Amino acid sequence: MILALDTSTQTASIAIYGREEGVVSELTWRSSSHHTVELAPYLALLLRQYPKELAGIAVALGPGSFTGLRVGLSLAKGFALAQGIPLIGIPTLDALAYSQSHQPLPICALLEAGRGRICAALYEKVPLHRVTDYLLTTIEGLCSEITHPTLICGEIDEAGTAILRKRLGDRAVVISPAASLRRAGYLAELGWERLQRGEVDDPRTLEPLYLPRPEIPT
Repeated sequence: MILALDTSTQTASIAIYGREEGVVSELTWRSSSHHTVELAPYLALLLRQYPKELAGIAVALGPGSFTGLRVGLSLAKGFALAQGIPLIGIPTLDALAYSQSHQPLPICALLEAGRGRICAALYEKVPLHRVTDYLLTTIEGLCSEITHPTLICGEIDEAGTAILRKRLGDRAVVISPAASLRRAGYLAELGWERLQRGEVDDPRTLEPLYLPRPEIPT
């Protein structure tokens, strides 16, 4: 079994996954910057529901919220070290794109970054692979990156959807909010695949993936 944690944005998610069982337990919720007080109790709830030995822990690395990523990665590192199990870090946008890899189109995965900005990346298939850097941009800026029909998923509000459809027309296949929901079950599945290949990370050196420099209060 593997545990997965994603606290990249206000959408947070945790899951337990097994090779034979698939996703056996999952919890996804909207956190209003309360990751610090919410994550540990929800994690304890999942582990009580399915108290089996874990083989590893996967954690979303971002891009995303400075505080959210710090909370998730700190808990994942502490858990991995305390339990003596491997830690696997996975970029958040990669896991989000993976959730749509069953369909035939190229994929654009995006997350809210605040102040009208988004984090985004473009992916091609097959196999699924990223073809751009992780971008810190705007919806308008993203439009210039999309040159052919692309499935767009992630955190997109109504205003952003309207801009994409107006600027891109048939090139923008924007899926619904429910279909775009970022679920830790997909993160867990990617983590399990990496664990089977022996691709694990060092808890002492693994760092979050930040695109903007976090602001330090003065």
